[in-house]
Amino acid sequence: MSVSSQTSSTTPLRPIVLCADDYAIAPGVSRTICELIQRGRLTATGCMTVSPFWREHARWLQLLAGRADIGLHLTLTDLTPLGLMPRLAPDGRLPTLGALMKAAFLGRLDGAELRAEIARQIDEFTTGFGRAPDFVDGHKHVHLLPGVRSALFDVLRARANGTARPYLRNCHVTPAAALRRGVASGKALILGVLSSGFARRARAAGFATNPSFSGVYDFSGRIPYEQLLERFLADLPAGAIVMCHPGEPDDDLRRVDAVVDQRAIERNVLAGDALPAILARAGVMLARFPRQGVSAP
Repeated sequence: MSVSSQTSSTTPLRPIVLCADDYAIAPGVSRTICELIQRGRLTATGCMTVSPFWREHARWLQLLAGRADIGLHLTLTDLTPLGLMPRLAPDGRLPTLGALMKAAFLGRLDGAELRAEIARQIDEFTTGFGRAPDFVDGHKHVHLLPGVRSALFDVLRARANGTARPYLRNCHVTPAAALRRGVASGKALILGVLSSGFARRARAAGFATNPSFSGVYDFSGRIPYEQLLERFLADLPAGAIVMCHPGEPDDDLRRVDAVVDQRAIERNVLAGDALPAILARAGVMLARFPRQGVSAP
């Protein structure tokens, strides 16, 4: 059952984007995301083009062209970059998030090296999928980091040339919203701080952004995901992005990521019979990102 076009007889439903991160990280994740897009249970997914599975999994997504926003999930941690990065990945492997953040805040990232890798990942997306990405965000939100965001803006501005520009994920969360959701509030507040000025700079450069963001939690499973989703959807404005991480755990996923079993729990909720009612109670409907008429703080 599709839930992307529900209507209410009283109050118009607010369109929000439900975006699955980490497409192509492993076969079980990609298959699940494709199935959920096919059923109208997702309206966007971000793709990891550094993954060895990307080219094959890009063909799966091509069959769903037009059903969801397909974007680049910029990856600068843990995996193998597409090109040589002697400063960030001297041994051929991208650093942990902690190491990347330390380098970013100490001003030790090499802008030219970052711009080259960002360009390679965009080119790989275009080669695999057949067109440019609808949006760009970051695996583990790396696109918000000092140095990374500047490199990203530089690359995207240089490639604009009058063509359709990707929208950019703004991870802005107000302190009130983070505390009200009552889960991983510290992480949400950090993202809010990192997002400071991001939407303003994006708009100044001619790129659209979402007005609000949700979906942050600790993947512990201590709170049932169905309840978390209710919290994530509460009081969202039109055009907000809610991230999720559904998937079918497999050995390929276990080799590269710490979030494994919780992905199956998310998949079951998003594919389940309760999702339409959850959306209706929140007063939202699933939709692709509206390119016009959306403002962000």
